[in-house]
Amino acid sequence: MSGSVDNAGVHELFPEPVSSWIRVAVDRPIDVGGDGLTYAAGPDLGELQPGDPVVVPLGRGNARTGGWVVAECERPRDTAAIKHVLARGETPPIPQDLVALGRWMARYYLAPLGPTLSGLVPAPVKRGTGGVVRRMLEPVAAAEPPARLGPAQRTILDVIGRLAPNALPIERKTLRDLAGVATYGPIDALVRHGLLTETKRTDIATAWQPHHLDVAAAPTPTEDQHAVINAIADSLGRGFHAHVLRGVTGSGKTEVYLRLIEQVLAAAGSVLVLVPEIALTPQTASRLAARFPSEQLAIMHSALPAAARHAHWQAARRGDARIVLGARSGVFAPIPPGKLGLIVVDEEHDASFKQDAAPRYHGRDVAIRRAATADCPILLCSATPSLETWHNAQARPDWSVHRLARRAPGLTVPRTRVVDIRKEIKADPGCGSIGPTLRAALHRTLDEGHQALLLLNRRGWATLLACADRRCGWSLQCDHCDVTMVFHRGSERAAPGFLRCHHCHREVRQPRTCPECGGRVLRQGAGTQRVEEDVLAMRPDLEEGHSLIRMDSDSMQHIDRFQRVLSRFQSGEVRVLLGTQMIAKGLDVPGVRLVGVIDADTSMHMPDFRASERTFQLISQVTGRCGRSETAGDAIVQTRDPDAPSIVLAAAGQAERFLESELAQRHEAGLPPATRMARVLIADEQLTRCDADAARLADAIGVLAGPGDEIMGPMPCPIPRIRARHRREVLLTSPNAGSLQRWVHAALGEGLLAAPTVSVDIDPISLL
Repeated sequence: MSGSVDNAGVHELFPEPVSSWIRVAVDRPIDVGGDGLTYAAGPDLGELQPGDPVVVPLGRGNARTGGWVVAECERPRDTAAIKHVLARGETPPIPQDLVALGRWMARYYLAPLGPTLSGLVPAPVKRGTGGVVRRMLEPVAAAEPPARLGPAQRTILDVIGRLAPNALPIERKTLRDLAGVATYGPIDALVRHGLLTETKRTDIATAWQPHHLDVAAAPTPTEDQHAVINAIADSLGRGFHAHVLRGVTGSGKTEVYLRLIEQVLAAAGSVLVLVPEIALTPQTASRLAARFPSEQLAIMHSALPAAARHAHWQAARRGDARIVLGARSGVFAPIPPGKLGLIVVDEEHDASFKQDAAPRYHGRDVAIRRAATADCPILLCSATPSLETWHNAQARPDWSVHRLARRAPGLTVPRTRVVDIRKEIKADPGCGSIGPTLRAALHRTLDEGHQALLLLNRRGWATLLACADRRCGWSLQCDHCDVTMVFHRGSERAAPGFLRCHHCHREVRQPRTCPECGGRVLRQGAGTQRVEEDVLAMRPDLEEGHSLIRMDSDSMQHIDRFQRVLSRFQSGEVRVLLGTQMIAKGLDVPGVRLVGVIDADTSMHMPDFRASERTFQLISQVTGRCGRSETAGDAIVQTRDPDAPSIVLAAAGQAERFLESELAQRHEAGLPPATRMARVLIADEQLTRCDADAARLADAIGVLAGPGDEIMGPMPCPIPRIRARHRREVLLTSPNAGSLQRWVHAALGEGLLAAPTVSVDIDPISLL
């Protein structure tokens, strides 16, 4: 070593010894898509491996900063400028396969490397939450007991002396109980005399396991299920392969992956199961626990208590839990290297798998990458596959499609009707949000003692507050966002309501008159609260909060309440469940005989090229919640556009026809998945500066474009201002992921994406 520097940056008279040179990802928002910073490691630190936590000096002030070793590197040319690692960190190391995954994520999604790696480890694990210090004892073999020992001390020595070697060391409390002594005094005296040696060990509390009702026998697979199970099972243990399981709702996709999990466990492997939302984990956990009662199950999501999150993470890391279930972040489960035998992504199409903050990763796509690096198969399940998945299944040789075209035995296909709500309102102007067709079906369903689901993907009571005089044209807009504010009823019916912005969460009272002309104001557009009132008015026998429950993000802020409501709905206590898209996923209730879609158009006309796809998925998913018994149910879809292909094909159950048609349109338009996209967003409080920066950025990025690369913009975002920040976007499309990565990394290298007002979303799924 030619030299070193002290904390002031001056050459040391006596340089510190160096045993290795390493790259460290510091836990700060720097080094976007990078490979870490170079540091020198001394011999006192031992051998450092990728994933080991370290403390390093950073910046001119040499602030003590945590970080992660990402690789060993060659001796740099200028060693005088290299700082030394200060110490090892106290956080558990990140498994090396996850370090590689995190490095790929940081580079692919243009995210800071250190925070990306740090995000792979839950905060309770970093803090050591739930750690229990155990005082462990064992006898000192060569020690000679003094002549004057009390009876309790002799009893303790006799008890510990008769223990089998594998029972040592023994916990202090356990030894006291076995010896039958009342206090710890005799044990402490033996430690002082040198007859017992005490060590302290920190353990994590036992991981919580889900409660389940019965350990039921597995159903016999249908002929279709059996064929799919055998086809996928042939790839187990034979390297990476992506399997797409497209099955109609109720076809038994869960049974397929339960059978595959059974085979992986029999081969001493581990399985990772991902679901799109935290609310779906308890139901899936119960199914897994009922099918595999002898297996420990690790659950990974942010809604668990901190100590439980730590316990589950450690159980997965030790290999004690061979089944890991999680929401989006569960893809980072620390499964022991070489043990991952299968990844299952349920409802792979769901937008909840995409994270909206850096790193803006997609859980499904990261799971595919993890399966490829772990050399194991992955199963992507959905009744309505995403266009990206469908495109990959057709274009890639290591992808396959499997189909379950029929519902499982005992289930029937619902009768689905599309209703033109404009005609119904014209015939019955006072019908409100529930047209005559749906109203009659709801009465009939409840009169016959059955249950109903009602979907409206809008919260609140009214979506718009406007002047009754159309010549005035006033409506209540948020002061900080370019959106109208939504009227919400108070928590008590008699309480006054308020208006809330669903983007910045600002709240205001309703004005009594129009502030522009002094005229009356009207509440327009229905949300779930309004529909709730309409249902109660037409069915006075229903009781709000008991036999009728509204389920949206306003009423279901805690997962425990969500699960309690689902349990009451499954038991039949809740007759009508009304809600947003939360009710479209995972419900399997035989008593449901009616599904009503109040307004199928809520997402169809959004300024986003995926609007039709989302509409198709939502209608298909929610209508599939009925007919879960031998009696066919009814699904009624109210719409103002009854000829829209996404609605017509969803009602007809023609998923593959929709997928092929939509995919052809995307190819013609040059939109994903026919191309790959990056969204560059510029947000600034000053409009003129935002426009100028966006224009300069678009010009500079355009210069770096390669063959087939295209640039759209700059242009205002569909919502031009949120939280008092004006928003402009530049959309980049490229023929494939490789060319897009070259383009954005060239822009990154030129410093074009470094401003705090600029953010980049690779493979965006929302353009609002």
